[in-house]
Amino acid sequence: MKILIAEDDPLSRAMLERALQRGGYDVVSVEDGALALEHLAGSDPPRLALLDWVMPHKTGVDVCAEVRQRKDRAYTYLILLSSKESKQDIVQGLEAGADDYLTKPFDVEELKARLRAGERILQLEDRLVEARESMRFQATHDRLTSLWNRGVIVELMEREIQRSRREKNPVAIMLCDIDHFKAVNDRYGHNTGDDVLCEVARRLQNSVRSYDMVGRYGGEEFLIVMTRCDAANAMARAESLRSVVAHKPIAARSRQVPVTMSVGLALSTDFPEASVDAMIQFADEALYTAKREGRNCARIARPAAGSDGDTAPEPKSEPQPLTK
Repeated sequence: MKILIAEDDPLSRAMLERALQRGGYDVVSVEDGALALEHLAGSDPPRLALLDWVMPHKTGVDVCAEVRQRKDRAYTYLILLSSKESKQDIVQGLEAGADDYLTKPFDVEELKARLRAGERILQLEDRLVEARESMRFQATHDRLTSLWNRGVIVELMEREIQRSRREKNPVAIMLCDIDHFKAVNDRYGHNTGDDVLCEVARRLQNSVRSYDMVGRYGGEEFLIVMTRCDAANAMARAESLRSVVAHKPIAARSRQVPVTMSVGLALSTDFPEASVDAMIQFADEALYTAKREGRNCARIARPAAGSDGDTAPEPKSEPQPLTK
């Protein structure tokens, strides 16, 4: 593990370097507090630091206080070294952010033992961060495809539509549905169906711009939000996505499964007052049009004559014989 030594006395610094190098540490040493802060703020900072209390430019206490003010970095375990022995001094150092305190002269073996304790704390910190990030990912992403889940993609869509209306830029909403997906499950089994969903998700994610958003809306449906995308560009992008899915069968469980996709598209500029739910329903209506007209195609929703585009279409009053 990399460790920083900040000590202004050359002899003490050299002794610490040799002792810790023999202990297997990757040692970085500096002679003042300002240089210590530079290393601790670098791109690959040490996670352990030994800081002399009295140093030029910045004291060890100053370094501790400034490191603890930075909330966007991995935790650094800080040990203060000082000849100060009063309880008041020790309290001051610990309150500034030091994790441990050793008075000079100290025993090297005791120092190594305290460093090992620091490493255990850092390992625990890393496991906690990993667990937190895993929980955050699970809360925001679809478990099967790793795309944004329904709640998050709808929230992102709402945010982008609000921004587009402020900035007068179009947002394209695409609702994509794998054609005859039930037949894939019935013929090949649900495990193969899951593989097909994952591969379609991968193709869609790899085919959009870095700032576009793809989420699993439900079942075999995907919701895509494309910013700054006018009608002509949106239709071209929808056709491109449809082609990416259809042009090559999907390899799943030693089988080649041919898959096509239908796309329903709605533009925020065509429905300037529509709610998020209404926008999704407009895209869904366009998707049903694509299904009725043969599948494996993209269709765009158009405002009804005389409509101000603020409400969704009326729900279908009769059962629809067509299945997606």
